[in-house]
Amino acid sequence: MGTHLQQCDNCGAEFLLCNSCGDRHCTKCQSGKRAAWFEKQRQNLLPVEYFHVVFTVPEQLNAIAVAHPRVFYGLLLQAARETLLEVAATPRHLGGSIGALMVLHTWGQNLSLHPHVHIIVPGGAISPDSQRWIACPRGFFLPVKVLSRVFRGKLLDYIQQAYKAGELPMTEGQAGLSDPKQFGRFLSSLYKIDWVVYAKPPIEGGPEKILKYLARYVHRVAISNDRLESIENGEVTFRYKDYARGNRWRRMTLSAGEFLRRLSLHILPSGFVRIRAFGFLANGHRAKKLALIRQILNAPAPAVASKISDEQTQDGVPRCPLCGEPALRGISRTARPRVADLVARTYQAAPFDTS
Repeated sequence: MGTHLQQCDNCGAEFLLCNSCGDRHCTKCQSGKRAAWFEKQRQNLLPVEYFHVVFTVPEQLNAIAVAHPRVFYGLLLQAARETLLEVAATPRHLGGSIGALMVLHTWGQNLSLHPHVHIIVPGGAISPDSQRWIACPRGFFLPVKVLSRVFRGKLLDYIQQAYKAGELPMTEGQAGLSDPKQFGRFLSSLYKIDWVVYAKPPIEGGPEKILKYLARYVHRVAISNDRLESIENGEVTFRYKDYARGNRWRRMTLSAGEFLRRLSLHILPSGFVRIRAFGFLANGHRAKKLALIRQILNAPAPAVASKISDEQTQDGVPRCPLCGEPALRGISRTARPRVADLVARTYQAAPFDTS
């Protein structure tokens, strides 16, 4: 995508930086968007406990996710949303309307397919008459066993409906499930499995810490550059955290082809929205609902943070990463190539097999 060269007028250091490709799956180019997203969501925080809820699915459904990602991930987000809204509205639980922000993740630490949904939820609900804030019991949101069973039933029902509507054709490696009876037995077997849903209690640092955790993954997919250790002899070595063995850092080496295959599993369909808000945080009425809740709680809105980053001065001049002085300036730039030129170069380097 071309490069631009920057030089520090104070210490003379030079920094060659790649131009941003702008793709949402890029491991490098989304830091600015990530910071903007964090600040925008920070403005929506309420002075209440927050909970981090995670919905996961059994690995038996991974084949459907790979074959039909747009349909499957849409149903996954829908089931998670409807589960929380329904259980929270039950009088024996909260008996009101909640709001939440959810983010779809599809990867594990070793780049394997692991679809799950992270959700940040304020610990309470608006009463049906919109006159009261119904707070959760301290340190407790909703019963995870109930959430798990409702979520399991909803997602499997949605999948069954999509299958009957012809939205999930089973071909090639899944041809055995093309028979409705066989597909029905396949889904029935998943009712016998306990699906993992958990709600973490509030953590030290409050909701901003959860937001920062999610922000690391909102505008980045699967792996960051700092986990890549080497690319040599057709193999890629990277670090990953082994959660099953005490969160220890380990190394994994894959062939370049296998590394790219795993990475490609997490490229979402064009236009698919993986960050969604619902309930009183839904885009259509979020400002109105938050103003109402803050009025009920007698709480002011969060202060607006400065838009000036740590890397810039008041005048917008970038700081040098080496000496820290606001003296970094651009001295040269290579042209950004056209997409047609990139395709032509790829074809010349490795002609496509058209046989």
